[in-house]
Amino acid sequence: MAQGEILGLLQGLIICWKMLEMHVINTFGEGFREDSNGGQPMCVGQCVFYASWDRDALIPCIGNVGNYIGWLLFISILLVFVGNSTYLDDHGPPPQKVLPFPSQVVYNRVGKCGSRTVVLLLRILSEKHGFNLVTSDIHNKTRLTKNEQMELIKNISTAEQPYLFTRHVHFLNFSRFGGDQPVYINIIRDPVNRFLSNYFFRRFGDWRGEQNHMIRTPNMRQEERYLDINVCILENYPECSNPKLFYIIPYFCGQHPRCREPGEWALERAKLNVNENFLLVGILEELEDVLLLLERFLPHYFKDVLSIYKNPEHRKLGNLTVTVKKTVPSPEAIQILYQRMRYEYEFYYYVKEQFHLLKRKFGLKSHIRKPSPRPEFFIPSPLETEEPINDEEEDDEKWLEDIYKR
Repeated sequence: MAQGEILGLLQGLIICWKMLEMHVINTFGEGFREDSNGGQPMCVGQCVFYASWDRDALIPCIGNVGNYIGWLLFISILLVFVGNSTYLDDHGPPPQKVLPFPSQVVYNRVGKCGSRTVVLLLRILSEKHGFNLVTSDIHNKTRLTKNEQMELIKNISTAEQPYLFTRHVHFLNFSRFGGDQPVYINIIRDPVNRFLSNYFFRRFGDWRGEQNHMIRTPNMRQEERYLDINVCILENYPECSNPKLFYIIPYFCGQHPRCREPGEWALERAKLNVNENFLLVGILEELEDVLLLLERFLPHYFKDVLSIYKNPEHRKLGNLTVTVKKTVPSPEAIQILYQRMRYEYEFYYYVKEQFHLLKRKFGLKSHIRKPSPRPEFFIPSPLETEEPINDEEEDDEKWLEDIYKR
């Protein structure tokens, strides 16, 4: 029986009990007004007590007990009819809101990895599907103190569900502070391309406005703004060397201080978190396939996302987020960048391999143009797999359930 029906039955029982109480009081008040109880109405127990001492009171007492039993039978019959009626369905308390699973999603978006495009889509999708899109005005604070972590986790956890929270922030361990661990999603891209996009975006912005870069970096000196990218790399400027280049891995490693140090420890911890806490980490170079998988895994949030993304009107908005005045560094400079970012590339290739395995499990074909051949100055990596490796077939739905159980 539904909760609303049970509450309705209890309400009916209370009403009937009040009616019975009034009847018993009125009846016993008439039959025993001159008794030793001072003329006060008596309950059934008092009636039986006095009848055991006064034989003349036995017959009216039996009559009143009979009335009492009759009322109990009436209540029983009434509850049967009430329980089978549709009145409670229409007038009972509203049913509890049924939340989708999962109902708590965090997109701790990596900078310059298509996040502004995805956020535009999320704004449309939140209105279309009715989930709570929680954003942040803080864009440049990814590393938090313990107190800041606790405060942010508290604010996220108390948001109305189902929610999707998004912000540039390194991975947060909710369970460490006693919260329910949400489902994480994210997107990354080729590390050198990400670095170049960020380098020129900070200086010259994108097509949304000629002056927005001046607002973003108002204190940047002119000589720094127009610093040649090759000079920055070859002469080892801080912006073009570690730890500045160690950027993607901390988003998955977390808030531990060692997550900011380029090395095996941060790399392995980032991989572990990808496996245990992220439902999906996509590759920007294959964004349409990322959106297809998000729609499959999280339909309450991403249903119809690909059709919205392909809409010409949305394409116009998306084109405004393209960084302007990008130039390609020399092969020598890129080779140096690759060496400095070797941990970033190992992580990128690992995520790319996992993403291709996901695509194969769900029978997705790539919807991207064939990528141009990788330049010779890029050192090949054994972790890079352009096509998914062969593995045993597995039931798609069971595998998806296993993901949700992580």
